[in-house]
Amino acid sequence: MQKLTCYVVLLLFLLCFFQAFSWSQFNQGENYEGSSDLINLEYHMGPVLASAINLYIIWYGQWNPTHQATIRDFLDSLSSSSSVPYPSVADWWDTVRLYTDQTGSNITATISVSGEFYDSGYSHGVYLSRLSMQSIIKAAVTSHSRPLPLNPHNGLYLVLTSQDVQVEDFCRAVCGFHYFTFPILVGVTAPYAWVGYSGTQCPGMCAYPFAWPKYSGKPPPNGGNDITHAPNGDAGVDGMISVIAHELAEVSSNPLINAWYAGEDPTAPTEIADLCLGLYGSGGGGGYMGKVYKDAWGNGYNVHGVKGRRFLVQWVWNPVKRRCFGPNAMD
Repeated sequence: MQKLTCYVVLLLFLLCFFQAFSWSQFNQGENYEGSSDLINLEYHMGPVLASAINLYIIWYGQWNPTHQATIRDFLDSLSSSSSVPYPSVADWWDTVRLYTDQTGSNITATISVSGEFYDSGYSHGVYLSRLSMQSIIKAAVTSHSRPLPLNPHNGLYLVLTSQDVQVEDFCRAVCGFHYFTFPILVGVTAPYAWVGYSGTQCPGMCAYPFAWPKYSGKPPPNGGNDITHAPNGDAGVDGMISVIAHELAEVSSNPLINAWYAGEDPTAPTEIADLCLGLYGSGGGGGYMGKVYKDAWGNGYNVHGVKGRRFLVQWVWNPVKRRCFGPNAMD
């Protein structure tokens, strides 16, 4: 009984801790496109994801195959640069790679999609808590049919929920989050991230700058001319890709919530992508995404990917330049 009580106390503590890590796409808070000495981003001696990452995708719910293909191509682009024009997704990841652990090892350049699991039967329903993500991972690694490996060494689990799945705080306070699994629930400690498809639920909240939030109380900047079209044809999936990029950057630099972040409170850290919310190009800020490229149809993008893809992903904090940065920067 004493052992069980200790587990319960630990779980309650971790749950409180866990609730703090989230991200919402549209944020009117301050960001730092220019160099700033005000940011106190510190290393707290924990690990980063320095070993080659085996990425395991869990498709939860009913998914559009076209949307899945777009997301796969983005993930495949993270480690592909030789045949992709500059600036590429891999060039964007180079900024994330600047972060090191206490041995001086950089975040890995290699991210491989090493397995996919299809939970099309909604094993945990269509109303999910944040903690449900760990149960979904547990179901995927213990399934009788083509289970994912349980990989605590260099595995990273990415749970993606479909358009009809409602997640705690989704569209109100979060568009995605990352954390690590609890051994008492999953069996091991492993990093994971969750991102939801917002195309039908809240594109204005989680698919900016492809949509503008109606509740913002402000008109879109420049009369709406700065709200761009989605480069892959769907605001929900293109917005989702930027959130995935955000979460992958942060889970790689702060997988156990004891590595790279700003702020004194580890239960509410400001991580390397949080500092750059809403910034996609030079001159951005205050609801303006910054200078980005436009294709022949007027679709906005800032990086190239495999198979001729183009993506628009938010910038992250560059610890060398001490400012938000992306490979499409004009300086």
